[in-house]
Amino acid sequence: MLNKLTPRLQVKTIYDIDLNELYKAGIRGIITDLDNTLVGARDPHATPELIGWLELVKQKGFQVVIVSNNHHARVSTFADPLAIPFIPSARKPTNQAFRKALQLMSLKPEQACVIGDQMMTDVLGGNRMGLFTILVKPISLGDEGFFTKAVNRRLEKVALYWMRK
Repeated sequence: MLNKLTPRLQVKTIYDIDLNELYKAGIRGIITDLDNTLVGARDPHATPELIGWLELVKQKGFQVVIVSNNHHARVSTFADPLAIPFIPSARKPTNQAFRKALQLMSLKPEQACVIGDQMMTDVLGGNRMGLFTILVKPISLGDEGFFTKAVNRRLEKVALYWMRK
């Protein structure tokens, strides 16, 4: 089980991802979480820095789909102004939303990566689908929901403890 929770790459922020290396590795699609991955959980819109990064991602030839466990209104408020397709209420780590994202991009699992801040949803779901998984540090832990704080983050601490051994 621990190998399913282990990301292929771990970075501080999305800005630390080497997009050229991803492209060389055959990655053409980015499935990204929203809350605490792209912006803080309470931030409704993209920052200018994030808008620039997303433009760079598209210029380099990547497709992007946001896959979030959050509700439609939250995700659409963020994604619609950026013209980024999204899948809300994704129920990660189940496979359905990841499959749908791959279909939207017309890509195979080995051609896409998942970027997220949670091992229990983003990394586990991506690894189960055979996607390249990238774990980022959460932008703002203080804004997380009860389940994420009480369950997911505690389970992550235990998993990280065992991974270090």
